Amino acid sequence: MIFLGLITPLIAYAVITLLHAVIPTRKVTGYVTNDLTGEVLRYRINGKYVLVVSIALWFVLGYTNLVPFTWLYETRWWGLIGAIAIGLIYALYIVLKFPPVRASFLADFWFGRSKNTQYRDGFIDAKVWLYLVGAVLLQLNVLSFAAFHVTHVAEINPGFLLACAMLTWFCFEYLFFERVHLWTYDFIAERVGFKLGFGCLAFYPYFYSVSIWFTADLPNPGIPTWATVLIGALFLGGWVLTRGANMQKFYFKTTPERSFLGITPEFITNGKHSLLVNGFWGGSRHVNYLGEILQAVAIAAAPGYFGIWMVWLYPLYYVALFVTRERDDEKICEAKYGTLWGQYTGKVKYRIIPGMY
Repeated sequence: MIFLGLITPLIAYAVITLLHAVIPTRKVTGYVTNDLTGEVLRYRINGKYVLVVSIALWFVLGYTNLVPFTWLYETRWWGLIGAIAIGLIYALYIVLKFPPVRASFLADFWFGRSKNTQYRDGFIDAKVWLYLVGAVLLQLNVLSFAAFHVTHVAEINPGFLLACAMLTWFCFEYLFFERVHLWTYDFIAERVGFKLGFGCLAFYPYFYSVSIWFTADLPNPGIPTWATVLIGALFLGGWVLTRGANMQKFYFKTTPERSFLGITPEFITNGKHSLLVNGFWGGSRHVNYLGEILQAVAIAAAPGYFGIWMVWLYPLYYVALFVTRERDDEKICEAKYGTLWGQYTGKVKYRIIPGMY
């Protein structure tokens, strides 16, 4: 079992990659341009189909008793070790493949060197692939954890199943709106190194499930139904902020005359660049980060074991990630937009939390 557990993430990534390669899709135009040619990059986007087929394969393997439904839960620690090894090897490969961009190798290793690595004229894009394999394995982990809870715990915990449903929603909606993410910070500014490569291959599919990782074998803690409902509402509110902000920006970038949810875009411009100053983006400059943090808090709280400190690592990680990312993004935007950015920060004063920060 140990060896099979160690290679489970490798097998999963190989199958997901194969599905990504063979499932038909159309190429879509993104936002980022090729540094050498100046042409806008194109991407093969089929994540939602890969996710559905992967779940179907998981179900068939479990139903036919070839691989137990609970396999990913039972081998979770060995799978994590295997994923860590894969993530480290990939990070080293993708960094050493390209010339240095910083004086320190450690900085290059952490942040990466290449911004937009594509193979075979965009047939495989490194960032699309990384987020795809991470999201799909996260979803399969969630299903396996849920299967273990339902079959091994006498008092089934509705809050635990709610956390599983939230994570499932998180994976499905990300891949459903996969094209929209081509306009986000990750694709525009991030380079591919340890932070992104290891993050998607090891951190994303295992750490994001930390709230159910440590509560799958625990019974119903008996928190009131109204508390569970409020936690669900918190997650929904966070999702509205994140998805609403990302969609408003996406439509503004692709069809600037189009309104979103009845919100007619208002913006400032210098003739070359334009910045939204109303709707979701009128509340704060990174209101989508607030939404992500609220969703993480809800996922951590849903199982009802508030005293298990490990479940709070997920939202704490998001706070650390987004506060530092927001600072980096501010510097990038100031350099890119110049005086226009000063006008924008004068109109939209708050960084993440409207009215507070």
